[in-house]
Amino acid sequence: MKTVDWSYHRPSCATCKKTQDFFSAGSVKVKEEVNAKKDRLGNSEALELANQVNWLFVARGKGFVEIDLNKNRPTDEELLKLMIGPTGNLRAPTFRVGKKLVVGFNEEMYQRIG
Repeated sequence: MKTVDWSYHRPSCATCKKTQDFFSAGSVKVKEEVNAKKDRLGNSEALELANQVNWLFVARGKGFVEIDLNKNRPTDEELLKLMIGPTGNLRAPTFRVGKKLVVGFNEEMYQRIG
């Protein structure tokens, strides 16, 4: 992964910091950054993001979930459970690389996307 098309993060978030450190270590360039503190994205925006991609990767605990949205698209409700955090907003960090949407931090997942 050399370029991230879009990145959504909170500046004060420890998990977002891990993602940014991963990007820096790999010389990954981010084309567009969105500050999650200033621009809160909710259910409709999360589903819109999911509609723009073919793959969804979501960090879950120490593992991750990989979903082929063309073959096994979950219901909107199931997608939102994966993508929306306890505040009711899109989880941060979230980023898009081509036709892949990535939610959360998991180094193994990031390398898989890679």
